[in-house]
Amino acid sequence: MADGRCFTYQSSSACGRSSRRKPRYGTHKRGLNSKVHLAVDASGMPVGCIVTAGTTPDCTKAIELLEGLEGDALFGDKAYDTNDIVKYATERNMLVVIPPKKNRIVSREYDKELYKLRHLVENAFLKMKRWRGIATRYAKNSSSFLAAVFICCTKIWLDKLV
Repeated sequence: MADGRCFTYQSSSACGRSSRRKPRYGTHKRGLNSKVHLAVDASGMPVGCIVTAGTTPDCTKAIELLEGLEGDALFGDKAYDTNDIVKYATERNMLVVIPPKKNRIVSREYDKELYKLRHLVENAFLKMKRWRGIATRYAKNSSSFLAAVFICCTKIWLDKLV
C-alpha cells in the first residue's frame, strides 16, 4: 500500500518532517514553566522584576535584578546563598541576611530576627497572585506574561499611593 502519499495524523508531523511553526510574538511559555524574580523595597513594594523559564535557578538572575538598586540589607532564601551574591552585596555595603545552604563548606552567620522581615517579599508575591492571570500563568507567551506582571506591580504601587 505504499504509494508515496503523505497522511497527516493528529499529534504527529507530516511524513516525519519536523516543521514546527515559529512563534510570531516571542517564545511560548507552554504551561506552568515560568518563574518571577522580584525585588522589593523596605515597605514591600516591588521595585524590580524579571521573568525567566521555570528551570532557571534563582541565583543566576539575582545580580541582574539587584543592579541599580541600593539598600542597607539584602534578604533572600537559601536559593540565593552563593558566593557571587554575597560578594556583590558586601561590596555595596549591604548586610547579607540569607540563611546558608546545608551543603556550604564554610557556614555563614545571619541575623535570624532580621530574617523575619523577609515576609515582605512573600506578601508582594501574594498580592501579585491575587490576579488570576498571573497565578495561573494564563498568558500564552512570555512577553505577555511579563506585561501582566508589570501591570500588576503598577497596580500595587497605585493602591499604596491613592
